[in-house]
Amino acid sequence: MDIKVIAFDADDTLWVNEPYFRQTEERFCELLSGYLSRHDLERELLRIEIDNLALYGYGIKGFILSMIEAAMKITGDTLSIDIIKQIMDLGKQMLNQPIELLDGVEEVLESLKDKYRLVVATKGDLLDQERKLRKSGLSAYFHHIEIMSEKDDANYLKLLKHLDIQPSELLMIGNSLKSDILPVLNIGGYAVHVPYHITWAHEQIEDSIDNERFKSIERIKEVLELLK
Repeated sequence: MDIKVIAFDADDTLWVNEPYFRQTEERFCELLSGYLSRHDLERELLRIEIDNLALYGYGIKGFILSMIEAAMKITGDTLSIDIIKQIMDLGKQMLNQPIELLDGVEEVLESLKDKYRLVVATKGDLLDQERKLRKSGLSAYFHHIEIMSEKDDANYLKLLKHLDIQPSELLMIGNSLKSDILPVLNIGGYAVHVPYHITWAHEQIEDSIDNERFKSIERIKEVLELLK
């Protein structure tokens, strides 16, 4: 490998994220437990979330709007102002969550910062991701921050052009096979998968990956061994 740039996903790679969505989803289901079963509530919310991605993109703000829309549909447009307020409060709680770095992240960044250009390549709401990065205390490690509306082949190619590197000079590290791994392999880059114990249903894939430019590790610190 002739790696010049190492890109890190942010949510559930650098810091905890998905558990806050699942906790909020649980509260949402509790609020509407008198209308549908937990399974049906989760299914309806997920369907509306996915339908709204093209409008709102990824992130907490779109999630809040999707919860309100789902609640309106589930209640037959009889949703009370009190329930709307509680849903909005849940979203604000998510936005104000402290940033919890995952184990080994800062050690890895410290070890790599003088050997490679480090960048963040993530998706989601611009203000929210900037806020999380600022609160994380990790900003100084990164040469560039790229917040994408979607992590697909085209946007990774734009990132390569901005960084002025070839695909074979990029290594992407992330927890999502769908967003962090497959697009980078598709364009000729290297990718390391660090699974997180919770993955949003929309990010899950069933196919296994057989590619010489792909590795899977259990903990982010193991990437240091791969790069020796």
